[in-house]
Amino acid sequence: MRSPLPPAVTRAVRWALTRAKRIPTSEQIAWARSLPIRRRTVVYESFAGNGALCNPEAIFRALLADPEFADLTHIWAISDTDAAAAVRAEFAGSSNVVVVRRGSGAYWRALSTAGYLVNNATFPPAFSKRTGQVYLNTWHGTPLKLMGFDMPGGARESANTLRNLLNADYLLAANPFMAETMYEDAYQLRNVYRGSIIEEGYPRIDRQWMSDAERAQRVAELGCALGTDLTGKRIVLFAPTWRGSSFQAPDADLAHLAEQVAGMQRELGDDTTVLLKTHQVVHRAATRIPALKRLLVPNTTATNVLLGLADALVTDYSSIFFDYLATGRPVGFLVPDGDDYSAVRGTYMPLDELPGPVRTDPVELGRDLAGLMADDATPHPRYAEWAERFVPFDDGRATSRVIDIVFRGLTDGRRVRPVRRDDRPRLLFYLGGMRLNGITTAAVNLLNSLDTRRYDVTALMAYPRGATTQHNQSRLDSGIRQVFRVGGMNGLKVRQVLRRVADVSTDPLRAHRRLGHKSLWHDEWTRIFGSAKFDWVADFSGYSPFWAHLLLHSPRATRAIWLHNEMAADRDRTVHGKQAFRRSLGRVFAMYRAYDQLVSVSPALTDLNRAELAEFASADRFVTLRNLPDVVSTAPTADSGPESEDAGLGDAVDTALAVPGIRRFVTVGRLSTEKNHARLIRAFARLADTAPDTQLFIVGGGPLRNALEQQVRDAGLTGRVFLTGPLRDPVSVMERCDCFVLSSDYEGQPMVLIEAAQLALPIVSTAFGSARGALPGDDMHIVDRDDDALADGMRAFLEDRVTPASLDVDAYTAEVLAQFDALVPRTAPTQPARRSPGAR
Repeated sequence: MRSPLPPAVTRAVRWALTRAKRIPTSEQIAWARSLPIRRRTVVYESFAGNGALCNPEAIFRALLADPEFADLTHIWAISDTDAAAAVRAEFAGSSNVVVVRRGSGAYWRALSTAGYLVNNATFPPAFSKRTGQVYLNTWHGTPLKLMGFDMPGGARESANTLRNLLNADYLLAANPFMAETMYEDAYQLRNVYRGSIIEEGYPRIDRQWMSDAERAQRVAELGCALGTDLTGKRIVLFAPTWRGSSFQAPDADLAHLAEQVAGMQRELGDDTTVLLKTHQVVHRAATRIPALKRLLVPNTTATNVLLGLADALVTDYSSIFFDYLATGRPVGFLVPDGDDYSAVRGTYMPLDELPGPVRTDPVELGRDLAGLMADDATPHPRYAEWAERFVPFDDGRATSRVIDIVFRGLTDGRRVRPVRRDDRPRLLFYLGGMRLNGITTAAVNLLNSLDTRRYDVTALMAYPRGATTQHNQSRLDSGIRQVFRVGGMNGLKVRQVLRRVADVSTDPLRAHRRLGHKSLWHDEWTRIFGSAKFDWVADFSGYSPFWAHLLLHSPRATRAIWLHNEMAADRDRTVHGKQAFRRSLGRVFAMYRAYDQLVSVSPALTDLNRAELAEFASADRFVTLRNLPDVVSTAPTADSGPESEDAGLGDAVDTALAVPGIRRFVTVGRLSTEKNHARLIRAFARLADTAPDTQLFIVGGGPLRNALEQQVRDAGLTGRVFLTGPLRDPVSVMERCDCFVLSSDYEGQPMVLIEAAQLALPIVSTAFGSARGALPGDDMHIVDRDDDALADGMRAFLEDRVTPASLDVDAYTAEVLAQFDALVPRTAPTQPARRSPGAR
């Protein structure tokens, strides 16, 4: 593949990227991706650049020693200065071994142009694999701790990990448990991942196999590095895992480790030395603790070399013990916080079923290990069973088998397979900003109502950072795969500016074809989803030109977009004298013709949108799917707090709701022009004098709050009309009121009407375009859209002329789900087999 740039420009770009410090990452990647792929180059990265470690190191050394691959250039991405210096020193005479600083311009150039990529964790969010590259993700161990979506908060924590796994061509599993429990289930790769899983053992475990002479030499070298004599001594390696909520926030309180080592050392005797191996993410912090100076193994020493030297291993929850099972030597588990750790982080196996003594006290564990290391000792009763289950393929030749598959393209007779798949249609929903509004509620209700045994469901969102968006995201059922867009679109700034200008000034679908913007969107889709494919994709939000455009770049699928409102009226909505949605919704409308289904949320709304948007799509594409109810419970919930600390009910509202003998009206909705709360306040003012025992509660936040509060004061209704602000649980107010009122100029199918009907509240509503039919039956008292008519409707309630609404939730839900079934393809299309990307 030749570079599209002139040679002089290519050289200049290469020079600039090598030295780049202030050039934005997206700009560096864009330039680098214009360069040709160097198919005989391999980039390696371990633990976000902590060193030449783990499986990537084992593969690197094997390739470097094999004459067949003498033409390969090997590039290590390392962020640790000492580790980088060690690699440079060891391979100073090898011109085909290069070290780059992770995150530098040279790094992004290497990552964007190398033919092969090998990582045991994750590349940064900006990374996106190019066509022609081969990405092997080896991961870094069989998990004992819960992983991926199995972890508490795992969906957010795993965002970049899932993205990397979906981009990979090969995923390496040490054993079938890891392939199925971690990759396919915990990271929910089943059905959507289109690469291959390799089950051939772990290359790093090969390094535990060594001759007696090599072992003696390495023990001497280790003792020299530590400043202690290890000759003739048995070694017990203590390798605890990291603590903390994430790799980015580890617990660095490591002083207690020296005490634990001392406790074990006393029981093991002078002929045994206990050495400490900390996790990569806390090693630097551990080096600053004086008591650990002669115990702490250098970070540059390969972990599996250490395991090959150790006569016994002590760990807690680290996956390192799975590797050590291949040696047949004893393992002990020191878990002083076992109960707390299991409760907070969770483990796949109960701690009392581990293949070795499990203790909370280091002295007791040291005593147990001394017995297991005796010459006449009997192995732990569960040891053989665990070794057969977790290291069945680790015979010292796993590296060569992995190289055969990835670099030679030889799969015959090898344990390499696709992920498990079934015939469930694969559905993708973009859910919008997950803010506190009806669209979010409707999205969560729909997805949580879908039978995941029948559908494979994926929710796409921007990464939730605020308390409210995280709360709403956490409401999704655990069986729903959650994909987050982390990072941003790569590309030269000038191309991004041209894209935005063209999208605004011309037809966005024609602009990207004419101006070459299609590749930007394709690259962004691949960055998020890798090679994943879906059968049906839906923009459930329906308001963002960016997301509507992005979903059109999904590989072939049925595409749907939601129309939650009378969209033409929404486009023309005026707030503070500005039509904020006119331009953005106009761009969304221009993309309707590329969508197969334009989904309105009530039959009347479908008719309105079909008529008013006829210029943008043919009539047969407008379809109906009602919103699903959030089953209302009047019991208080632990997570029903306000959106923010200042958004609670407040003393005044709580006191007002507690006054007996008052008849209360309530409305819920965003404080924006289409809801016309000003009309509601004026209507309430018309009956306030003749009905002094009445109150009005307006639940919601929005741009008009200050204006509405001033209107209340000007009307002399302070103490009668209450603006509560936005609430996560508006039902807590609705259930304490007597009549629900809607004053909107236009709506879709408001979720609050469904909630009000479940609470059996009488409903008074203005006659917005889709009002009739917004609920099954004829349970609303509908009035004209003017102040007097709304006041008369509220007065009709006070005179007991408005009957309570009702909703058969089960029958309604069944009807809506039947409508949904009609939208979705019946079966998932068969995917063609993929050619092994590493084959020559």
